[in-house]
Amino acid sequence: MNPAIPDIGPWELALGLIFILLAGLASLAFGLRLGRDLAIGTARTFIQLFIMGYVLSIVFGLGSPWPTLAIFLVMIVSAAHIVRGRVGKVSAAYGMPVLLSMLASYSLVSVLVVGVIVGAKPWWEPRYFLPIAGMVIGNSMTALAVSLERLFSELRSGRDAVEMRLTLGADVNEASRDVVAAAVRAGMMPSIASLMGVGLVFLPGMMTGQILAGADPMTAIRYQIVVMLMLVGSTALCSVAAVLWVRRRCFGSGHRLII
Repeated sequence: MNPAIPDIGPWELALGLIFILLAGLASLAFGLRLGRDLAIGTARTFIQLFIMGYVLSIVFGLGSPWPTLAIFLVMIVSAAHIVRGRVGKVSAAYGMPVLLSMLASYSLVSVLVVGVIVGAKPWWEPRYFLPIAGMVIGNSMTALAVSLERLFSELRSGRDAVEMRLTLGADVNEASRDVVAAAVRAGMMPSIASLMGVGLVFLPGMMTGQILAGADPMTAIRYQIVVMLMLVGSTALCSVAAVLWVRRRCFGSGHRLII
């Protein structure tokens, strides 16, 4: 334990459950029916984070890239599964495009940030790679789910307009260009909003954690700026790649819209 950091013991953790209790009371008062989700989400938070903490303690001492890359892959597969669960079933098969788009874009951004900008040696050093990759995956996963939801909803609500363009001779790209733009824009807006408010409205988690750990605030700020920029980049890369790929799968033979 770092003596500069106040330790959080079991009783203090239990005290934090007061906030979940308040959320549960709000759910009851307004009939939100969120009690089960709150309970499951809270339990998963405790279990998943404690397991990850023990795993990281082991991986940090191994000195091998394979456990780090294995955890990175598990994180991406889990994120793809969560995106599928949020978007739901659609006639178009979008699972593989989502998984491969996430793998390519998150790998590129994580390696670039850790290996080039941060300058960690080796580039897979788990103490740097896994936290940064986790931030990339966590933030971009939500943006990708929003983009796909918007893509499918816009194609359904604008079916007549898309099919009319196809009838008039437009190809799939031309007929659905505005739909793709709306989907990518919807996914990127939260990241852009964060750029507007960071440092003024809120202090992000990484910067706060470094300051609490005793780092110089200016060093923490420089790290946080890199993080904010990489999140926008990873969101854009992943959303564009996945939406363009999935859009293609929304059309069947003869450019027929199948969703």
